[in-house]
Amino acid sequence: MTPAVDLLTLGESMVSLRTGGPISAGGCLSMHVAGAESNVAVGAARLGHRVRWAGVIGSDPHGEFILRQLRGEGIDVLHREDAARSTGVMFLEQRTADVTRAYYYRSASAGSTLNRDDVDGALAGGARVLHLTGITAALSPQAQEAVEYAASRAKSAGILVSLDVNYRSKLWTRDEARAALARVVPYASILIASDDELGLVSPDLERADPDAERDSSEAAEVLAAKQLLDLGVQEVVVKRGAAGAGVHTAVGRHEAPAVPVTSIDTVGAGDAFTAGYLSALLDGENVTGRLSRGALAGAFAVSTAGDWEGLPRTGELALLGNHVAGSTQR
Repeated sequence: MTPAVDLLTLGESMVSLRTGGPISAGGCLSMHVAGAESNVAVGAARLGHRVRWAGVIGSDPHGEFILRQLRGEGIDVLHREDAARSTGVMFLEQRTADVTRAYYYRSASAGSTLNRDDVDGALAGGARVLHLTGITAALSPQAQEAVEYAASRAKSAGILVSLDVNYRSKLWTRDEARAALARVVPYASILIASDDELGLVSPDLERADPDAERDSSEAAEVLAAKQLLDLGVQEVVVKRGAAGAGVHTAVGRHEAPAVPVTSIDTVGAGDAFTAGYLSALLDGENVTGRLSRGALAGAFAVSTAGDWEGLPRTGELALLGNHVAGSTQR
């Protein structure tokens, strides 16, 4: 039976209120949809894939806004409304040209009530790939259980599981994240992490010294990747921002540089990379091709404003292939 969708993501989507300066100074706020899983969903849908996002929203205008935006991107939305809880909200402040700060208002949100029944409904009909993140697991014990259950059930059904660590220090501690993710990693075929997140999923990189835990040296990365591969992960994808990205597999290591662009907004860049990487995987590209498309999608994200608004469609990928800074197509 052909799966209902190519890519399934499940997690919390929020309303993001953005400002171009300090929030304390007042000024205008623009309204957007935010959420790692829905960012990836938009990116993959724009690249031509059948995508489903599943989650929980409140019975409020914020939830209606999220549904309208995601459906407008051609995403199949499977949601539950919780009349007793509100849709999560995030304020995003461009404090300086180089520093962006997020303020979450998602404690006890509707999205934090994601449960096993929601997972069962989302997986009905099947999918080729299930993409999860550590962010959803950080929202509540119930959501954490749902993430682990989703990974377990997907793997048993032959669905490839992708897990992005996506650590958020404002949601949980590193120790909490490490304990929870240890129960999900064994189900993952693809493990995605930034170089400073590898210590959260690699047993031998656990250290009492939190600064040592952030060791991003090549030796530490290789050790972490080997341990994850030994646990059954097939591809360990390491995101390094402007320094590019790499993938460790049982047959070797692959590297790709970042695409040089003018950085405007780095929020959502990691999700864009992930969307590009998974899109190429769904299209049958090899690891080199996946890295290349991930780097291109990430470049679109950082060189445009918004979490996902500037993500490319398939025909636009070549725009940054051999672009010249400041060029205009006529």
